[in-house]
Amino acid sequence: MTDNRIRNIVIVGGGTAGWMAAATLARILGRDYASITLIESDDIGIIGVGEATIPQMATFNRMLGIDENEFMRATQGSFKLGIQFVNWGRQGHTYFHPFGKYGVDMQGVSFHAYFLRLHQLGEAPDVDLWSLQAMAARSNKFMRAIDAGRSPLSDIAYAFHFDAGLYARFLRSYAEARGVVRCEGKIVDVKLRGEDGFVQSVVMENGSEVEGDLFVDCSGFRGLIIEQALQAGFTDWSQYLPCDRAIAVPCASVETWTPYTRSTAHKAGWQWRIPLQHRTGNGHVFCSEFMSDDEATAILLANLDGAPLAEPRTVPFRTGHRNQFWVKNCVAMGLAGGFIEPLESTAIWLIQSGLSRFLTMFPDKQFNQADIDRYNRIMATDYEEIRDFIILHYHATEREDSPFWEHCRNMAIPERLAEKMRVFRSHGRAFRENEELFNDTSWFAVMHGQLLQPQGFDPVAEVMSLEETRSRLAHIREAIANSADYMPSHRDFIRENCAA
Repeated sequence: MTDNRIRNIVIVGGGTAGWMAAATLARILGRDYASITLIESDDIGIIGVGEATIPQMATFNRMLGIDENEFMRATQGSFKLGIQFVNWGRQGHTYFHPFGKYGVDMQGVSFHAYFLRLHQLGEAPDVDLWSLQAMAARSNKFMRAIDAGRSPLSDIAYAFHFDAGLYARFLRSYAEARGVVRCEGKIVDVKLRGEDGFVQSVVMENGSEVEGDLFVDCSGFRGLIIEQALQAGFTDWSQYLPCDRAIAVPCASVETWTPYTRSTAHKAGWQWRIPLQHRTGNGHVFCSEFMSDDEATAILLANLDGAPLAEPRTVPFRTGHRNQFWVKNCVAMGLAGGFIEPLESTAIWLIQSGLSRFLTMFPDKQFNQADIDRYNRIMATDYEEIRDFIILHYHATEREDSPFWEHCRNMAIPERLAEKMRVFRSHGRAFRENEELFNDTSWFAVMHGQLLQPQGFDPVAEVMSLEETRSRLAHIREAIANSADYMPSHRDFIRENCAA
């Protein structure tokens, strides 16, 4: 029998994507299955803005067998209970997109329906009161779940903030300990096989060649193999997401480490704030058609919590994805595959998802096209569903104070998103479609937070009397408040468990 097993895997590029790929493949395949070489150059910097995550990151750590406290210490990390959005629905308005559910679904009916019934009577003005994550975030509190029976403390969803450069270094140590070989140097050419156009090798600046059976392109926006050599093409979404630049700068850490990411909308984009143990990460995402680099930089520097620790750097980008993520014997991960601005912290999850889906379709040397086609279809769907969720933040707004926001309010949107908004405006219903990343709680949090007004509430909520609805929601609200009071401060929890 012919041995068609993949023997040599070459990862092009380091950073978060490259070392996540190296660590995952080394963990799952083992050093006896294939050799894994990662090529990166110390002269080529990484983007490093993906410092906030979503709860699925914990699943990735568990898959690798990583101790969470060790991970947090190594990356100067902090915890994240959700995202605070400032000035998005309108100027002066703030809402919170929490991890975890609101309240408790009852009698087969979504909690959102019961909340809206009281909300529309003017009796439940603030949905945060029924979210443990939101209430803990308000008081800068955090803890991991404990065995507390039916208490909200038994189920606490959370994610992480971390230093992307330190994370890559952490994963490099992990991967090298499992047999991954790092090759330092710049790639100057890609050689394709004449008979079928597959990648044969990459040519290094010193003239040497690195051959492989499988190439994982983690070379960032430039797409060294997937685009420059294999010409995968690009689907551009700037008509839906017009922001195309970011200014990034770290600043000095502050006394209070907030357990959430903050996103503050400005007149032509938004600013992120990500608290770490040793510094705070900041950036201003904006549209160059409506704002200059100088103005965007000035706005960012004027809204820092502490003194800047470096010169601001500009990162131009284009929102969208490769027409094909996997071409022949090359698969693209991270920025090489596509980019969606980090408004909901999805960049690292897309790497994680790409790796997971690739391993379910892991090839032999035949590289069956049916496998490749399925992978490309599923990954495109992942990107499209996240795209629609991000568009919602821009489009569902009352802001009309600048040309940028006027453009976003009036722009055409994908029909799938338009339908979700129509359904919500009808009776406040929010749904998770198939396997999409964001669940009904996330859709509800953002549509409600962006001030979309339903005409009514789900009539099935009337299976419970108004009196009982009031009583049950009051009981849930009290349990949430007591649980939040019980939690230690975020800073104290880090100091006691995972201080760097």
